[in-house]
Amino acid sequence: MSFVIPPMETASVAVSGSEDRFPVRRIFCVGRNYAAHAREMGRDPDREPPFFFTKPADAVVDDGATIPYPPQTENLHYEAELVVAIGAGGRDIAADRALEHVWGYGVGNDLTRRDMQNAAKELRRPWDLSKGFDRSAVIGPLVPASEIGHPSKGRISLSVNGEMKQDGDLAEMIWPVQDVVAFLSQSVALKPGDLIMTGTPAGVGALVPGDRCDVVIEGVGEITTLIGPRG
Repeated sequence: MSFVIPPMETASVAVSGSEDRFPVRRIFCVGRNYAAHAREMGRDPDREPPFFFTKPADAVVDDGATIPYPPQTENLHYEAELVVAIGAGGRDIAADRALEHVWGYGVGNDLTRRDMQNAAKELRRPWDLSKGFDRSAVIGPLVPASEIGHPSKGRISLSVNGEMKQDGDLAEMIWPVQDVVAFLSQSVALKPGDLIMTGTPAGVGALVPGDRCDVVIEGVGEITTLIGPRG
């Protein structure tokens, strides 16, 4: 068998301390997983079941990259997030066994075309393109869980040009990692290579060309992204 067009390259993210890379199959994202962020987005932070949206695998961007300001937006937002890398697949995974399926963790920035998202919400239309556009998933080097364990608390912060914008703690997640993995596995069969971006603390805001955005998660790592001119 041969392909009628050249097959695409496998999307991947870096692995800390290694030249090897982690292949990316799918990227799932949890919406409104911090109560304070839910409130700033005008939502009730009650502990409802988590909901998910996706980004294309090839939306991943490495630490240190310069990202052209994306088209069709005047309000590009940052969102600092803990990223979970799935190393063992499964369906209907029990929460008390979910962390056994996690290969490692990374630092992420879920870039969002907020004006496009808000317009889609107003019209009750899907807002996939507000989240799943080119170079919208900044993900730093993954650290194996075998080295750092499974972080359930620790500072998560984001600064723009040295000014702190987001400052929270992983312990503030409405749904911790094990519950997120368990819930998601009820909807889809998780596979090795799947990534989960676990939500962002309060303080989201806009980026403009020329900005430097830094995300730090205690015990996991840090990433830097530069915003370039419009692409």
